[in-house]
This record gives sequence, structure tokens and C-alpha cells, in this order.
Amino acid sequence: MLVAHPAVLKDLVEQYETLCTLHAENGGATARRRMDDVAYTLCVSTGTRTAEDALDAGRRRLHGTRAQGDAVLTGG
Repeated sequence: MLVAHPAVLKDLVEQYETLCTLHAENGGATARRRMDDVAYTLCVSTGTRTAEDALDAGRRRLHGTRAQGDAVLTGG
């Protein structure tokens, strides 16, 4: 499976969260379509089938990447 670069994954998670807020505030069709597009890309990028699972997987990977990156920098 291909794994998204952490910067790309972070951007997708942030986009989806922002679009969820926009959709909740105004319920616009444009925000919903864009949210669906980002959700699809997140699912493909994380190997999941639902937006919720993709967000969870994306957040876990980002958290793990950060922890590993910190360990490399501190020698721990």
C-alpha cells in the first residue's frame, strides 16, 4: 500500500476538519462536495473505507510520525 507523505496527510486531515465546520455552519452543497472529495482522498491515502476511519488513521499516523521524528532528533 502507498503511504501518504506526512505533510500531505496533515493537509488532508486539516482540510476535512475545516470543511466539516463549514458544512455544519452553512450546509452548502459546494462544501459537501469538496468534503466528499477530500474524504475519498483520505480513504485512499490511509487504506480505509469511511471518512471517520480515515481521519482516525490519519491522526494516528501523524501522531506516530511526530513521535518518531522527535525520537530521532533527541536520540531517544
